[in-house]
Amino acid sequence: MQTKVLVTVVAAALSFALSQRVAHAVEKGQTAPEIALKDLSGKAIKLSSLKGKVVLVDFWASWCGPCRESMPFLEKLSKSYRDKGLVVLGVNIDNDAAAARKFLKDLPVSFAVVNDAEKSVAKAYAPPTMPSSYLIDRQGKVHVVHAGFRRSDAAKLEAEIKNLL
Repeated sequence: MQTKVLVTVVAAALSFALSQRVAHAVEKGQTAPEIALKDLSGKAIKLSSLKGKVVLVDFWASWCGPCRESMPFLEKLSKSYRDKGLVVLGVNIDNDAAAARKFLKDLPVSFAVVNDAEKSVAKAYAPPTMPSSYLIDRQGKVHVVHAGFRRSDAAKLEAEIKNLL
């Protein structure tokens, strides 16, 4: 009997927690929440300063397998479309920025990466999985939310970027 009650309580708590997370998740058409963090070299980065550009915000973590696959693709996008107005911004959610630096030694990128150890930005966006990308238009509105990374989705995301540029 106690096990049944415990299972019911845990299920109810989990259901509540998940419903709260989804209720606050950033969705297509919403204004993108501000990002104001320092990049891994200590430079202050603010999303609001990028208004007028197309921005791809990508949440990732060093322990995330699909993030290892997505990082070279993000670097390719950044290099290919930087001159046309695309800014890629990586938001690392590791508790320690050293883990992000180690990850990026293996998979270096030329775009800015900020560390969100306090999870303040992650709480505002509520990414559904790692990695998760938010394509933001020139007016600061979320155009696409892309959860996870599958090579088969790469062409579709690139087409969305081209459409906004």
